[in-house]
Amino acid sequence: MIQWLSQFSPVVQAFFGTVFTWVLTALGASLVFFFKKINKKVLDTMMGFAAGVMIAASFWSLLAPAIEMSGELGGLPWLSAAVGFILGGLFLFMVDKLLPHLHPGFQTKEAEGIKTSWQRSVLLVLAITIHNIPEGLAVGVAFGAAAAGFPSATVAGAIALAIGTGIQNFPEGTAVSVPLRREGMTRLKAFWFGQLSGMVEPISGVLGALAVIFVRPLLPYALAFAAGAMIYVVVEELVPESHTESHSHFATWGAMIGFTVMMILDVALG
Repeated sequence: MIQWLSQFSPVVQAFFGTVFTWVLTALGASLVFFFKKINKKVLDTMMGFAAGVMIAASFWSLLAPAIEMSGELGGLPWLSAAVGFILGGLFLFMVDKLLPHLHPGFQTKEAEGIKTSWQRSVLLVLAITIHNIPEGLAVGVAFGAAAAGFPSATVAGAIALAIGTGIQNFPEGTAVSVPLRREGMTRLKAFWFGQLSGMVEPISGVLGALAVIFVRPLLPYALAFAAGAMIYVVVEELVPESHTESHSHFATWGAMIGFTVMMILDVALG
């Protein structure tokens, strides 16, 4: 698969990689055709797993290569990683404050962002869409970095990141579609909204690849930016959401397993 994908431009590679992650989101959302509700313990474990994957990807696939690239470009190894990481968190903080959204399990009156009269279903989809912006960006930047010729960035590593991101997108699709079904929405409509949250990934992935191809010195900053945005999502949303009920041990072990899976993927393929 690596040889086949290597024949394409980084932008096309990023598109294929993020379409894969979108498909996994849709597969997760498709569980709504089989279940009207999912045990909260299972869902919390799945969300913990997603958090673990994102934490591992942030270091192994993004921050570590960013530090190495910065040194190869002649700069302070830690500077671009630190600046990019904080900027990524600030970007998600601003999106969180401005874009109306509602996290699963919360009342409509607890929606965050600018006050709006949008339907609850739209607000739920936007909450998961926020998660997917940095994920798509991370995959796109990884493929763009591989094309730049740095030893620390490879197509195989970008593929590993896409696979890991896709795996953790599965529970995120479920986390949107099943609650919508439980609230009375038809299965088809709940599935549609669930997969819709992943559509932003091919867009952000292609934009990320284009940005780093045309502005090569941005690479370390872009990788760290994606890492910062992903960690922000984990700490701000995934971990708290998976601990709303008394299933913290399941969520924690889900995170441990997710981290281990992503670490193995990155080291084995990257």
